[in-house]
Amino acid sequence: MTGLVQSALGGGRALLVGWILPSLINVLIFGFVVVPKLSSFAALGTEKGQAAIFGLVATAVLGLVLAALQTPLYRVLEGYRGWPQWLAHARRRHHLARKHLLRNRVDALILAEQERAGRLAVADQSVLAAFRAHPIISRYLTADIRKGDAWFALLNEQLHRYPLDDRQVTPTRLGNAIRRFEEYGYDRYRLDSQVLWHELNAAVPDMARQQTDDARMSVDFFVSLLYGHLLVVAAAIADLTIGTAVRPWLVAATIAVLPPLTLLWYRLAVVATDEWAGAVRAMVNLGRHPLAAALGFTVPDRVEEERAMWHLASDLVRTGFHPGQTALNTYRTAPGEPSARGEPAPTQPTLPAARPSPAADDTSPS
Repeated sequence: MTGLVQSALGGGRALLVGWILPSLINVLIFGFVVVPKLSSFAALGTEKGQAAIFGLVATAVLGLVLAALQTPLYRVLEGYRGWPQWLAHARRRHHLARKHLLRNRVDALILAEQERAGRLAVADQSVLAAFRAHPIISRYLTADIRKGDAWFALLNEQLHRYPLDDRQVTPTRLGNAIRRFEEYGYDRYRLDSQVLWHELNAAVPDMARQQTDDARMSVDFFVSLLYGHLLVVAAAIADLTIGTAVRPWLVAATIAVLPPLTLLWYRLAVVATDEWAGAVRAMVNLGRHPLAAALGFTVPDRVEEERAMWHLASDLVRTGFHPGQTALNTYRTAPGEPSARGEPAPTQPTLPAARPSPAADDTSPS
């Protein structure tokens, strides 16, 4: 029993908190509002055990089903699946315009602050003048300056929930908030973390991997809560339509209250991606050296050469081998040589066999 509990609180913690717990909340709402036998409350006295068993089984089943379907569920919220093409294009144009407006507002605030401090460059004076002459940006600039530094930080936070590349902008806020860290490795190092995710996840230090799992767990919680609310609303509408509701007023109130709550959970899921983005960023920054060593590559000293290496490695995994990828030979580590420049070559362990070998440290990031 102890082993089961440790397993549930260890590797299954993300499943419990991210999917089972919100499913429990939704099952309780469903049981007290929609199911007539439980809605009467009188049944709880005589059939408390059956109700508890029903609740636990329903919670486990719902949580496991939602967890198994998490990829398509996320795809819908990100705007990749289930959206009419015209609506997806319209929402993408909206988010592109919103991203550019946020960018201009942040830039205008920076230039205005430099002007106030007397540090505005001559070349930037015309840019600030153009911002002040713009009918929309000028109106925002006046209000943004009045709101102070805390407002500037909030604008900058909202801007950084969009991917840097305009071509990566998606139709939804959640899609953009996730896409910004999916593109991080490729933008900085040409390391496609989407293609090499499993390799990267296996190579990074345990702390970085755990940090990413914990950060995603918060987003999973709100996504699971959102979809569970939609299922409860659908069941409540059916219950009210069929006429089996014991307390129609309570069912109607549930139908009215839960949809606005789903919007709140969606916004909180978007905000929760900030921690997820930081964790993935740390995985890429700290894990690329161990990943290169595990793949048999030596990370070059120059940034542009490292970007070329990761571009070739990502392309090899994504599309398969073609003659142009023989350029990877330049970065391959010969047997017995250190896996990264500046690292000492591994030596034979001199400690007893029961102790860990010093060579195990060769996979740590430099």
